Amino acid sequence: MLRVPGSTTDLLSLKARGADVRIVYSPLDAVRVAAANPDRQVVFFAIGFETTAPANAMAVRQAARLGLTNFTVLVSHVLVPPAMCAILESPTCQVQAFLAAGHVCAVMGWTEYEPIAERYHVPIVVTGFEPLDLLEGILMAIRQLESGRAVVENQYARAVKREGNLQAQETVFRVFDIGDRKWRGIGMIPASGYHLRPEFARFDAEARFDVGTITTAEHPACIAGQILQGTKTPLDCTAYGVLCSPQKPLGAPMVSSEGVCSAYHAAGRGLAPARAVPLYELARPLEGAPK
Repeated sequence: MLRVPGSTTDLLSLKARGADVRIVYSPLDAVRVAAANPDRQVVFFAIGFETTAPANAMAVRQAARLGLTNFTVLVSHVLVPPAMCAILESPTCQVQAFLAAGHVCAVMGWTEYEPIAERYHVPIVVTGFEPLDLLEGILMAIRQLESGRAVVENQYARAVKREGNLQAQETVFRVFDIGDRKWRGIGMIPASGYHLRPEFARFDAEARFDVGTITTAEHPACIAGQILQGTKTPLDCTAYGVLCSPQKPLGAPMVSSEGVCSAYHAAGRGLAPARAVPLYELARPLEGAPK
């Protein structure tokens, strides 16, 4: 998240300028920082899909137990099933099947996906992240398409159960309610995010620091929203590999190795081949350099 661009800068650049931006390995580490520094306001960036929600919910519960008044969370959780429905209901939708993220389903199970498969007649395969997992998931989806079936199948059986992790779900719903959420590059999707329940409202950074009206200005050359919806590829973006690269991303899909733009870039897709530099050019002194 440090390198995800905002309207004018990113957290990594702010950290380089002296802002107190810290990386933690667990949300509970942020709670410990707040407990150890009662004179400082600590804001934890609670972001992610359903995968990270249980740990973030546990951090809020721990802060409540400790009675901390200097700890808040900036909740930016988004949910997968409503986004899938939004894509499928788009008039430009070209999606024929889904590989459901195994880490999300390890928490939530796949019961939420069953009505989606039935309603939109689209195969959904819960899939792991190793190359063989992905290949098998694609094969399972293709077999469904070829046979005219549209059900939820579980390729990631070693980690995912149909009902998911019930204890993790209980923790999530003790702290969060489901509500509308704006997605960068896409817009508002109803019931697609988590928000703190009223009894935990005192830990809401948006309310404490009155930042709820701030909106992000996307770079005009970035088409990340269309790429996320599957209507465009990175090669359709005029900024790809020119203004936008993993070293200086304009949108979230270029930030991490999991992003489609970053993956295209790492594979050299659509990039001009590097010019081979002859050895004699490397040995040639720079113009104006001392002889």
